[in-house]
Amino acid sequence: MSGIKEIVADYILDLPPYPKGREWRGEEDLIRLSANENPLGSSPKALNAIVKALKDLHRYPDGTGRNLKGKLARRLDLSPDNIILGNGSNEVIELAARTFLKEGDEVLLPEPTFAYYRIAAQAQGGSCVPIPLREFTIDLAEMTQSVTSKTKLIFLSNPNNPTGTIFTRSEFEGFLGHLSSQVVVLVDEAYGEYVTAADYPLYRDYLQEGRWIITTKTFSKFYGLSGIRIGYGIAREELIEQMEKVRQPFSVNLLALVGAEAALGDEEHREKTARMNQEGKKYLYGELARLGLSFVPSEANFILISFGSHTPQVMEELLQEGIVVRGMEGYGLGGYLRVTIGLPEENKRFIQVLERCQKNS
Repeated sequence: MSGIKEIVADYILDLPPYPKGREWRGEEDLIRLSANENPLGSSPKALNAIVKALKDLHRYPDGTGRNLKGKLARRLDLSPDNIILGNGSNEVIELAARTFLKEGDEVLLPEPTFAYYRIAAQAQGGSCVPIPLREFTIDLAEMTQSVTSKTKLIFLSNPNNPTGTIFTRSEFEGFLGHLSSQVVVLVDEAYGEYVTAADYPLYRDYLQEGRWIITTKTFSKFYGLSGIRIGYGIAREELIEQMEKVRQPFSVNLLALVGAEAALGDEEHREKTARMNQEGKKYLYGELARLGLSFVPSEANFILISFGSHTPQVMEELLQEGIVVRGMEGYGLGGYLRVTIGLPEENKRFIQVLERCQKNS
């Protein structure tokens, strides 16, 4: 019998696993600040729509997602032909890799960043070229210098995960000005709805410029629909048409479609989510500064906090108090923890435990 190395491609054998966090068990009473979920939960309108749709589970969903695409198009002032739906934005990322990469093509990506970019690219035989962050921010200038004739795809996370930092409109436009027409740029805006910076690049500014840019978005974070997995991509029609060819039929389930449609229409839930995140961020900034802890200012719904050599101890003490945060060893940031901005009472409890950790250390 042949060994596994004889039947699996080398680039799959060398593929690093996704760095998983602590498993969540529904019966546990924990403060979950590890996965950047919306602590308010899902939109009430989305939940009602999902319950009403349960009677139709014996039917296939609309494989085109026509209704949701229409609502997104009206909200975003786009054509439905500029939108592709996916089983979370992860699927859209994977579709981009499957559509545009050939074995040996180079893929540029920041480091550290969302780990699935490397997995999606390398699974297609792409050769990943990591570009280190500069002061916790994606170094677009260094990326420009790293482009070669083999570069086919560039992944950018804006805000970046796990740092929460962004690149600005002027920085992005300068970056685009140095790229050839053979390079596809995917900008992941999983946390884009949380951004308040005035100089944040807007996807619609680049759709008509003749550039190969894909913007991915998700309903998992801001909209609180992580559990039913739905996201979407925005790009020129020519790109969407090719990506649709490799998307499996019915990849977005019925409940995800109706839930996302309803969530889009829940203005109250969106406003409450944005307000709570801003207020929670302000509170945590002040308390972390009071405790003398270093952190990376964030445009997302999480904060990267430095604990240095005390990181494992702090993480364990938090867990003992029922607070789950995200260790960053898998991202090459072993001295840091990534902490989701939670409900006001969760944020306060987190700070109380941190303060006790400092007194005990």
